[in-house]
Amino acid sequence: MKISRENKTAILVIASILLFIWGYSFLKGKDLFSNYKTFYVQYDNVEGLAISAPITLNGLVIGKVSNITVQNETGKLNVELLVKSDFPISKSSKVNIYEPGLIGGKQIQVIPNFADKTLAISGDFLIGNQIPGLTDLVSEKLAPIQEKLDKVLLNADKLITGINNVLDKNGQENLKKTLAELSETMAQFHKASSSINSILDENKGKIGGMVSNFNKVSSDFSKISDSLNKADLGKTVKNLQKTLATVDGIMVNLHSGKGTMGKLLTDDILYTNLSKTSKELELLLQDVRLYPTRYVNVSLFGKKNKPYIAPKDSITLPKK
Repeated sequence: MKISRENKTAILVIASILLFIWGYSFLKGKDLFSNYKTFYVQYDNVEGLAISAPITLNGLVIGKVSNITVQNETGKLNVELLVKSDFPISKSSKVNIYEPGLIGGKQIQVIPNFADKTLAISGDFLIGNQIPGLTDLVSEKLAPIQEKLDKVLLNADKLITGINNVLDKNGQENLKKTLAELSETMAQFHKASSSINSILDENKGKIGGMVSNFNKVSSDFSKISDSLNKADLGKTVKNLQKTLATVDGIMVNLHSGKGTMGKLLTDDILYTNLSKTSKELELLLQDVRLYPTRYVNVSLFGKKNKPYIAPKDSITLPKK
């Protein structure tokens, strides 16, 4: 069976028309072999959402944005959504505009409400919402950092201006002079450190001996401290405290005139009597020394005794 040229031409034209329709629908994001439902969402700002942007449900692409129109009365944007009919969506489901990454652009995310059993039909308006994307979050985080950075740069500019005002010609000369003096001081310090190193090298043996002696002294002190620790210092201190308390009581009694020593220290009459007795004893001894015959009388011929004459307070010795 031969096909005429006219039939071939007609088949080719029909195939071309169908291919064109399928390609046009594919470019618009619509598959001719799938059934779709049309929903609408109203936004104040779509934030760069483009036609043919994918629509996802839990990360699965279930449709595309088919059209975006502007209402002349209110200025709001109506977004037309083509969603495959295989995915039931309730009327209370939310439709969010979000940004999956820095390069992918804006997309539509459907948040279904499984508790609502009333399904949306084609032509219904769904609830629209906007989720801040990564760029928005980064912008929110960078905004306060930028403000702080501006303040830091302003303060740095003021600081640099102040430094420029301080470092005039005189300031620069003074700074150079200070740096030169500092360099000279460091050179002198280097010389001093070299001298100290040489002294330490020369006296290394002596220093070692001093360290050895110090170690020996510390060891002896450790032994002494151990001996003191072993000794019953607490008992000694208690006995010393008792002795001091006894001495303190004796001193109090002496000051108060108790006992013989207390009376000697505080009684003036006793002192006067002792002084008078001492004086009289002195006079008696002087009289015995000067006139012993008054007290020891040995007479072989019956010589008469001389009468007694009381000695004066002060006796003058006779001249020889």
